[in-house]
Amino acid sequence: MNTELIDYVFQAKKAGLTSEEISSALKKSGWDISHFVDLIDDFNQSLYLFKQKEFFISVNGVSKNYGDIKALEDIYFNIKKGTVTALLGPNGAGKTTLIKIMTTLLKPDKGAVNIGGFEVLKEPYKVREIIGLAGQYASIDENLTGFENLNMIGRLYHLDKGGVQKRAVELLNDFGLLEASSRIVKNYSGGMKRRLDLAASLISRPQVLFLDEPTNSLDPASRQKLWGIIRNLSQNGTTVILTTQYLEEADNLAGSIIVLDHGNVIAKGTADELKTQIGGDVLEFHIHNKEELNSAARAIESLSREIPQIEFDFGKIVIPVRNGMGTSTAVEAIRLFDEANIKIQDLVLRRPTLDDVFLALTGHRTEEKV
Repeated sequence: MNTELIDYVFQAKKAGLTSEEISSALKKSGWDISHFVDLIDDFNQSLYLFKQKEFFISVNGVSKNYGDIKALEDIYFNIKKGTVTALLGPNGAGKTTLIKIMTTLLKPDKGAVNIGGFEVLKEPYKVREIIGLAGQYASIDENLTGFENLNMIGRLYHLDKGGVQKRAVELLNDFGLLEASSRIVKNYSGGMKRRLDLAASLISRPQVLFLDEPTNSLDPASRQKLWGIIRNLSQNGTTVILTTQYLEEADNLAGSIIVLDHGNVIAKGTADELKTQIGGDVLEFHIHNKEELNSAARAIESLSREIPQIEFDFGKIVIPVRNGMGTSTAVEAIRLFDEANIKIQDLVLRRPTLDDVFLALTGHRTEEKV
């Protein structure tokens, strides 16, 4: 099935065109549509069957409202088996709501999710057999030992006693918790509890692992350890979907990134693909007097095709510049600031980051609550 045709029909259907209008447009463009009549007439079913073959996970038109609040609106994306995908966005963007829907914990108002050939709404028990979930907050029992926690969860999965004990020891060793396995969990550090929670989500050897803010509240050292564990899981064939508001985390771990804001997918691609949306380099100017930030932005707005982004908390202005134009643009900006009698503390010329991408797409950073 032609993917170019799939994309065109999808966009046309979404725009409200009828099957007759789509067929007419395709004929005018030189397409022989005799083999695609069924696809055009029953596009949703055709697309569903196509995606089932191409992707391990498909999210199709998922929406969820809480009263007047639109938590998710018409979400579409696909994930291939054995990859790491990051759902990136600020608090309140809809990441956790989407994870709950994908893991059978919440029903969408409309749309469908298919994981490994099973529809989440119609076959939730089948889906639960192939997924693991580690939520934002550890779900382990702090009054049990590390080993007892894993053993209990394994038995809840109906694993045999000998098998679950062997698996528990294996995971405790992999996660660097074997020496602490006989200790009560309430005496574990935050990083140890997070690693144990992740181990618990792997007790049944899931094909898909969902991680909701996996490194939230962890210190840098514990975060790095957890990143290494996630990389190893992916290398061994586990499909990983993680939510995060940390740009560095998405950049380091994810092969593909889906950017969410106000319940909408606003961009998706690899980290490099998203960064190319900025184009060229980025100039940062730290302004001496924060009260002059608006005046400073107006003074240099002619230097970039984008409106300068003002970050009031940090007292700086950020503008994208074309490749090779960073130095000359910086010199011209200094001249313009001097003419406007605006003092700068320093300036930085650097390559764009995912944070720059998110700021350009939304007008705010991932740490800001929306």
